[in-house]
Amino acid sequence: MTDTLLPTRGHLDSGRTRPATLQASTAVLLAVVGHAVLTPMLAPGAWHEVDLSIARQAPSLRHWFGTDNAGRDLFLRVAQGLRVSLLVAVCCATVSTVFGLLVGTVAAAAGRWWDGLLMRLADATNALPHLVLGIVVVAFFPGSLTAIIASVALTHWPQVARLVRSVALTTHRMEYVEAAYLGGASRWAVLRSHLLPAAAGQGVVALVLLLPHAVWHESTLSFLGLGLAPDRASLGTLLEISRGEIFTGAWWTLFFPAALLVLTTMATAGLAAALRRRLSPTEPGRLE
Repeated sequence: MTDTLLPTRGHLDSGRTRPATLQASTAVLLAVVGHAVLTPMLAPGAWHEVDLSIARQAPSLRHWFGTDNAGRDLFLRVAQGLRVSLLVAVCCATVSTVFGLLVGTVAAAAGRWWDGLLMRLADATNALPHLVLGIVVVAFFPGSLTAIIASVALTHWPQVARLVRSVALTTHRMEYVEAAYLGGASRWAVLRSHLLPAAAGQGVVALVLLLPHAVWHESTLSFLGLGLAPDRASLGTLLEISRGEIFTGAWWTLFFPAALLVLTTMATAGLAAALRRRLSPTEPGRLE
């Protein structure tokens, strides 16, 4: 009996490593965001300056990430591309999270008929192939930043809605919510005062989890030539341009944009996992 109540060595080690994971993920993400925000500000407009005399130069002390086929500094171009990709990702994740949060809480509060209707809508949206739908939407508005945001945001809210709905339904059965109904509160007052605050934590986790997903979608669309125009740097357009450069030996044109893409994804996923553990209830007998 005692062994089931006391934390094991593995539990203690896990408890020590989790703050380290959160700190490491936060530090890496701050460094990536700082690179994306500050570097273009320090050299405004320099990311698209062409100098064919230094085309395809390998990484050096002067050009840390090397130069591309037009002699543009990749350190600056990757920073600008990362800035655009992160902007798209934040917009997509925010729209999806807000919409999913509203749908999930309304489904939990509005009654069985609305719950069934909204969840069938979520199932129908979730059944659509997201990338194919994104390609179709963007194909009608090529090069449009708004179309890219809409194509990603409008296909990723069902997961958020279902997650929020489960939390809201649990909260809806609580005694203090029943007491609010007995005191004369309306469904919308309960939704605003109790369900939304209870689901807000899961909404934050969903927002963070959607960020890398949105970055990959934007990068994929731009890589396929359906996203932003080639003259507008993003991680996807940089990767698309670097496809042909690999055969010339300019490996750095692919390596650094891909490395920043993977690094951003891993740091965001680590942060989201740490937030989820902090916002989730602890297991019985487990030391957090």
